[in-house]
Amino acid sequence: MQEKKAWALNGFVGILLVLLWFAIGGFIGATSDGVGGPIVAIVFLFLGILSLSGLQIVQPNQGYVVMFFGRYLGSLREDGFWWTIPFSSRKKVSMRVRNFHTNQLKVNDVDGNPIEIAAVIVFNVVDSAKAMFDVDNYERFVEIQSEIALRHIASYYPYDNLDDKGGFTLRANADEVAEQLQLDLQNRLAIAGVKVLEARLTHLAYSAEIAHAMLQRQQASAILAARALIVEGAVGMVKMAIQKLQAEGVVELDEERKAAMINNLMVSIVSDRGTQPIVNAGSLY
Repeated sequence: MQEKKAWALNGFVGILLVLLWFAIGGFIGATSDGVGGPIVAIVFLFLGILSLSGLQIVQPNQGYVVMFFGRYLGSLREDGFWWTIPFSSRKKVSMRVRNFHTNQLKVNDVDGNPIEIAAVIVFNVVDSAKAMFDVDNYERFVEIQSEIALRHIASYYPYDNLDDKGGFTLRANADEVAEQLQLDLQNRLAIAGVKVLEARLTHLAYSAEIAHAMLQRQQASAILAARALIVEGAVGMVKMAIQKLQAEGVVELDEERKAAMINNLMVSIVSDRGTQPIVNAGSLY
């Protein structure tokens, strides 16, 4: 069902009509002597009371769905004082921006690792007719669909790129994941007349049963990466030192002496502890 604008007049015009019906009814009742006079007066007084039921105050960012004996007549969205169809029922729908924080969910990522994830959804109603008639309870609908979309997104990406496979991950690509979550959720909530303004992850962690193991794996990966960088730099420094010694003719190095010097330099540079120099007073041979 699509939202449409309900028929309405300025509320003060409605009050004037109410007063007019009352005035006419009172005048006829006071001036008429016959039997028909009081009946006409009662009719006008009834019209005045009937007109009172059409008065409605609409607050900013608030809407009212107007129904007349089960038929949808339209929605009042403009704030102010209005007079609409008398005897119609009007249900309030909030158009304000609201936040919904999902529960902390335990799901498996694309690699099968159990993770804990939660998100905050910022939304508002843009179609009051869909929110009221196309779903049973649009607020509950938002809650359930938010958790479904969050589970789907969490199972679509890996938590972290531990094997250097490339691609998006939940931890490293928060903006891209949030954008995908918003698009997925918008497709699900369009039927309820809800617009998703933003969706952001608020909690992301490995589940308790594997958190310690994954932390050790991350630490090992970081140590290996650091060691590889240190060795690469040490090789360059040793190479530069040997070339500089030979270029300036400081000392003549045969292959055995060169190997010994390379060994000493590599140990000195790569070692994670301070090295102690050993003074050789004799010949290498």
